[in-house]
Amino acid sequence: MSSHVQANRMSIPAIEQRKGAGTLVVLTAYSTPMARWVDAVADVIIVGDSLGMVLYGMPSTLGVTLDMMIAHGQAVMRGAQRACVVVDLPFGSYQASPEQAFTSASRVLRETGAQGVKLEGGEEMAETVAFLVRRGIPVMAHVGLMPQQVNSLGGFKAQGRDESSAAKVRRDALAMQAAGAFSIVLEGIAEPVARQLSEALRVPTIGIGASAACDGQVLVTEDLLGLFSDYQPRFVKRFADLQGQIVQALDSYAQAVRDGSFPAAQHCFKAH
Repeated sequence: MSSHVQANRMSIPAIEQRKGAGTLVVLTAYSTPMARWVDAVADVIIVGDSLGMVLYGMPSTLGVTLDMMIAHGQAVMRGAQRACVVVDLPFGSYQASPEQAFTSASRVLRETGAQGVKLEGGEEMAETVAFLVRRGIPVMAHVGLMPQQVNSLGGFKAQGRDESSAAKVRRDALAMQAAGAFSIVLEGIAEPVARQLSEALRVPTIGIGASAACDGQVLVTEDLLGLFSDYQPRFVKRFADLQGQIVQALDSYAQAVRDGSFPAAQHCFKAH
């Protein structure tokens, strides 16, 4: 996949050097067209296992497979020319052992051409992250609210709101830094804890439902575009209402077909 390596692509060291700037723009993409649009503004594109919920209608991310992540990672790499691309390792593809994680991560990098992988977990995953980093696999860590642990957490609940939870988040983040993660996603973490961590850590923090003090911010692109109306997490700001426009366009099309105004003469081919 060496054809994907381009001189103008944002590198892992370049991301690390953005510590303290607070300006890292991070977005998700799961397809080639979305990757092309996002690539124009994003420093990092995450091919998130959130695709299970966003694209496949799954109730959580737990049903996503490694093959799915690789297929969507390939699609994103066809559309992204500039941004650093990181692919999520899905549930069950890395937790068993460092060796399992290396097998999965090396497949992702080899078969997609992406620059790094992201995995969820704190202290319990430190040995695995160190194992990967020593073998040349860049790792973005993910602590706080971890969707892959939704069952053990009892749902999608903010973390760090009491001292016990805050202490765990701090331990997890510091363990990921010590293990060699090049950046850390802080999800669903009480603002004071996320702010403290962003100031204390040497590596860039990327917030989602965390703090404006993070070194960057990430949202699921479909959320910020307003493509869903049934549920909006507290941390999501909608910058557009594309769902409304899509519904209106589909209604207009259906009406045009039913009243015979589409297709018109200009939409048809004439005989020679």
